[in-house]
Amino acid sequence: MALQRNLKIFNAMVKTLEENYVDSIRIDEAFKAASNAMLNTVDPYTEYYTADDKDALMKMTTGEYAGIGSYITEYDGRVRISQPMEGSPASKAGLQPGDWIVKVDTVDTKGLKYGEVSKLLRGNPGTDVYIEVVRPYVADSLKTFTVTREKVTEKSVPYFGMVSPSTGFLRLNSYIMNSPQEVVAALDSLKKNPGFSKLIIDLRGNGGGLVESAIEILGNFLPKGTQVLRTSGNGKERVYKTTRNPEFPDIPLAILTDGGTASASEITAGALQDLDRAVLVGDRSFGKGLVQTTFPLPHDALLKVTVSKYYIPSGRLIQALDYSRRNPDGTVARTPDSLTNIYYTSHGREVRDGGGLQPDSVVKNHTYSDILFNLVTKNKIFDFANKYRAEHPDARPLEGFVVTDEEYSDFIDFVVGSEMKYDTSFDALIKEIRKQADEQGYMTPGNDSILLALEKSLGSDLARDLEFKKSEINSYLSGEIAGRYYGDGGRIAVEISNDPVVKTAIGILESPDYSAILRGKSGNVKRQRK
Repeated sequence: MALQRNLKIFNAMVKTLEENYVDSIRIDEAFKAASNAMLNTVDPYTEYYTADDKDALMKMTTGEYAGIGSYITEYDGRVRISQPMEGSPASKAGLQPGDWIVKVDTVDTKGLKYGEVSKLLRGNPGTDVYIEVVRPYVADSLKTFTVTREKVTEKSVPYFGMVSPSTGFLRLNSYIMNSPQEVVAALDSLKKNPGFSKLIIDLRGNGGGLVESAIEILGNFLPKGTQVLRTSGNGKERVYKTTRNPEFPDIPLAILTDGGTASASEITAGALQDLDRAVLVGDRSFGKGLVQTTFPLPHDALLKVTVSKYYIPSGRLIQALDYSRRNPDGTVARTPDSLTNIYYTSHGREVRDGGGLQPDSVVKNHTYSDILFNLVTKNKIFDFANKYRAEHPDARPLEGFVVTDEEYSDFIDFVVGSEMKYDTSFDALIKEIRKQADEQGYMTPGNDSILLALEKSLGSDLARDLEFKKSEINSYLSGEIAGRYYGDGGRIAVEISNDPVVKTAIGILESPDYSAILRGKSGNVKRQRK
């Protein structure tokens, strides 16, 4: 009754506004705003998609779209090519990172935003699009390309390779329809290496996707018929089990997680942890234990609805936020560790629900220094990599790729010459001290002189900071430059060569620590419940 009453009131409000409001009502915008406001009372994963929005949803679940196959970015008022996908129409045509898109067909892109340019680049497979770009750091900078659009599928496995003579590495970025096949292809390639006997799967930053893809991927490592997931909601329950014989039932496994590991990637990591089939290394995962399904609506719209919660083999729900219990201001608090419950793995190791997955070996995420953060966000590393590529057309071997001391000196000159402005956390602290001193009446001439001296001696010094943080910056810069020649795979290969989380995982897999952790000999084992 309440639903029907409120729907009648809402319809009457819309009709009254449309007939009597002093100006015209943009009905589509008003309805979308009203719909989103209603959905904000549930959870952020229940979403309304208009017919125009559906392409974005389909791209998330299938990884497919029709276009040129390139990531683009926007800064300094222009949209630029960020990275053409390997084997894509953009890559085959010769577009490069840093190319500044000035015209698409007959449309001048000056003043257009990222989304507007993206729509211009997409189109039906087999159609041509004319793209005019300015390529920085080359003599003949204005270049034109005719690119034939294709159906493009984003890779969910952008890189795999050997990280030690015995340990393979596989990065999985998403769970789309083709993810299980990509994982199998990567494993088939890795097993051709004579020493391959251990595996790291990197799920950091993987926001999830299709539950079914997670179940298929688990089937590579667990016995057929193993229960890996149970979902429950609205009076309905469903149990998921692996459906095929595993090709790698015994291979030692390490799964890398962080705060960006969510949903289907947490199903993979959580099931392997609960069944004592893998060691988790890295930082705590996001904590999303909710499952969504899409439902068709009139006029080709869709509603993505949270329909159930999921429980991994130990029986725990790892959802971090309870959206049914909101604070007075509408916010939702994270479940404190003190209120979580204890569960047990197959071997009796203690694990907890709520708040995501806690790794067996915690390696905190590396946080950018102030200088590196600014170099990335202000696109100085991106621009220098483009300049380097223009001046060095021939690629160096990927193995051992690193920026030399001389090249790093060129980078320092490049950044200093750009007169990049930035504040360090210390600069921000001095400003806050000055503000508080002024508000409390302590900003005397003497104290002002002290703060000025501190700012002068301890404030940001661009050249000094670039030299002081050389090791950290050089690692990131080397990966970015490698990506100019070898794509995302090259960037990742260089990136993980100095990754402390990867190094920790290798150390565990290649020592007795691996078996000790899974047997519950690492100090956190409890008696298994019967």
